[in-house]
Amino acid sequence: MEVQAWVAVAVGVMAILSGLYAAVRFVVRAIMAEIGPEANGSSIKEQVNRLEARLDHIYTILLER
Repeated sequence: MEVQAWVAVAVGVMAILSGLYAAVRFVVRAIMAEIGPEANGSSIKEQVNRLEARLDHIYTILLER
């Protein structure tokens, strides 16, 4: 094989690997967006809101007695 053929093969392999890398990166980012802090409510504000809701529920239970 000549040098041009080797260069073409190398460029083709690099293009395929780049495409696979971009696809995996996209999938990983999509998954991380689903399980990240904004998705599961682990920010401080969301935790405080959850605690307030629980306290409200406890107060209603205590007031019923």
